[in-house]
Amino acid sequence: MTERYVVAVDQGTTSTRCIVFDRQGRLVSVVQREHHQSYPRPGRVEHDAAEIWRNVRRLAPQALAEAGITAGQVAALGITNQRETTVLWDRHTGVPVGPAIVWQDTRTAAMVTGLAGEPGAAAVQERCGLPLAGYFSAPRIRWMLDETPGLRERAERGEVLFGTMETWLIWNLTGGLHVTDVTNASRTMLLDVRTLRWSAEACDFFGVPMAMLPEVRPSVGVLGTATTALPGVRIGAALGDQQAALFGQTCFSPGEAKCTYGTGGFLLLNTGTEPVRSGHGLLTTVAYQLAGEPATYALEGSIAVTGSLVQWFRDGLGLIGSAAEIETLARTVDDNGGCYIVPAFAGLFAPHWRSDARGVIAGLTSYVTKGHLARAVLEATGWQTREVVDAMNADSGLALRALNVDGGMTSNNLLMQFIADVLDVPVVRPMVAETVSLGAAYAAGLAVGYWPDLAGLRRNWHRAAQWAPAMDPARRAAEHENWQAAVERTLGWIRTPAVR
Repeated sequence: MTERYVVAVDQGTTSTRCIVFDRQGRLVSVVQREHHQSYPRPGRVEHDAAEIWRNVRRLAPQALAEAGITAGQVAALGITNQRETTVLWDRHTGVPVGPAIVWQDTRTAAMVTGLAGEPGAAAVQERCGLPLAGYFSAPRIRWMLDETPGLRERAERGEVLFGTMETWLIWNLTGGLHVTDVTNASRTMLLDVRTLRWSAEACDFFGVPMAMLPEVRPSVGVLGTATTALPGVRIGAALGDQQAALFGQTCFSPGEAKCTYGTGGFLLLNTGTEPVRSGHGLLTTVAYQLAGEPATYALEGSIAVTGSLVQWFRDGLGLIGSAAEIETLARTVDDNGGCYIVPAFAGLFAPHWRSDARGVIAGLTSYVTKGHLARAVLEATGWQTREVVDAMNADSGLALRALNVDGGMTSNNLLMQFIADVLDVPVVRPMVAETVSLGAAYAAGLAVGYWPDLAGLRRNWHRAAQWAPAMDPARRAAEHENWQAAVERTLGWIRTPAVR
């Protein structure tokens, strides 16, 4: 019997990867290609969507060749993508009408400030479960329609289409199928998070013609069949990258959570089949939906600065030569020496959402050495995680029992132990670190019966390492109080509204 495989396309912010997985969820081959990052003006970040599609078209056959398999051996393709990045293209030519506006882009800040004062703003936020912010897709669509002469009229006639990156790739892979999944749709501010349908009221509020929107589909279920790159292969799933990581970590039950530690940190908590409205600065989002079943929802907390603080410590201060050296330096001391670093470089994200904040180093004395500073850098990620988890517990009523982790920072054992200590729950790292890609593969394989059910995926998941909490409760409380005092000192630094 010929062995079959599942392929994942992971379309990220800086690169695209194509990975082949076997039935045990093991990596068979991995290929990757970076794409150009364009910064035409301060605060603007753009990608060439056509370049990204060309990369996918090259990478998919290359991944099969390196695995020594053919397209006929691929059971399904799963797609995961950078969320909120916005592409508009011509329905007839398939050519983008301009650069893709990346999720990091801040050009819509002034527009969003104006929209916040409009009648109906509160209703839009209530309907979509997201705060009114330029971080999401709808303001970017409006900006493109307003700034390009004649584009709005073409969009109203259905000649111009919108999509996030998975929609753009599916369109090209299938030769014109215009669909999205519920996780990506839930990040646009245009989806009613309860009905999982486009909201006519939200579209009117943002000035987005509904004719340009893709059809909303479940995350897990056959979306179409590829006609190019992987001809004949069924596209079994699409999920936003952080939702794919949650799926790859097999966090299928309410109360299960994962945090991905990269440049920033993204913590998602499964809240079950009812959306939970946050009263503590978190986002309500769709975690995933299996075809024919109710959607599963999540609360999400975004931490702006985690790994990038280590990069600043290395490149900005020159105190270490490589990111890995920070653990060695931090272990030269027993504690932080009374020093706390709050990395509010561009304000504080969840759960504070304070754009007037700026970073501080608090508690400096002549006793503090670079070893203490290194420890404070790592502890900043732990305390920021604690803030998000506290908010999630308060919103959901589900006390976190363990935290599954992935991303580059999880190789730092000192940091993982500290996170376990301040959360007072075990921290668990899986055997397969590529949880975003694995989640897309799991979802696609599940859709076509390659894996039988969610329980089967759980059996595939294997623990590589676990850290148990070991901090004295009195010390934990005292250190937390000190961290909160340091956070207070970041607030109000910018006295005029900051553009984020």
